[in-house]
Amino acid sequence: MRWSILCDFDGTISLEDVIDSLLEKYGQPGWQELEEQWKSGAIGSRECMQGQVRLLKLDPATLDAHLDQVQIDPGFAAFVSRAEKLGLPLRIVSDGLDYAIHRILANHGLPPLPVVANHLRWCEDHWELESPYQAEGCRSGTCKCTCAAQARANEAPRVLMIGDGSSDFCVSEDADFVFAKRRLITHCTNAGIAHAAIDTFHDAIALLPRLLDGSLLQPRRLDASPQPAALPLLLATA
Repeated sequence: MRWSILCDFDGTISLEDVIDSLLEKYGQPGWQELEEQWKSGAIGSRECMQGQVRLLKLDPATLDAHLDQVQIDPGFAAFVSRAEKLGLPLRIVSDGLDYAIHRILANHGLPPLPVVANHLRWCEDHWELESPYQAEGCRSGTCKCTCAAQARANEAPRVLMIGDGSSDFCVSEDADFVFAKRRLITHCTNAGIAHAAIDTFHDAIALLPRLLDGSLLQPRRLDASPQPAALPLLLATA
């Protein structure tokens, strides 16, 4: 059975949430209130981020300097290479900033990858955020569930989702399997979603053979996190 891969960016590929790091350093008063409204459910992430981006006080050159300091998961480049060798389509799906994703990946020597994310636009003296991948009935800037449906229709019948946080909760329930970091591990565990907990993309590389041969999908265990004794064998057969 063929697979495609959807991968979150902030906190999954990058080691920090880019928009959060920008707001903490360059955000003007009011962004915290929007954050609290989002956390309470009063507004969705799209409305929250559009308002917060308008409150960023920095020019494009300062933005670039900030982005060039962002680090990524040490195993991601190798994961991209392995996915390509295995013929697994890989797309980044993010509720973050397209410009930031492209610049950070290029800064770390990654080849151009398909990116579905919010569009950041400089308007002479301020920033604006557009959400070309929003969907009716979804309050996110990027509807990752729509991305999963499109991947099934156009690339492969099964979808692997890789993520770490709340923007990945909905799509994790729709994906055929999940590689989860941080808060997404707890969500998948509580919701009974078939997943493997990973710390880095090196773990994800080790798990790919079991994903492709179907052993990760055995119903006897929903948490298929790498087991220490099995990792050498997985690495040897990858």
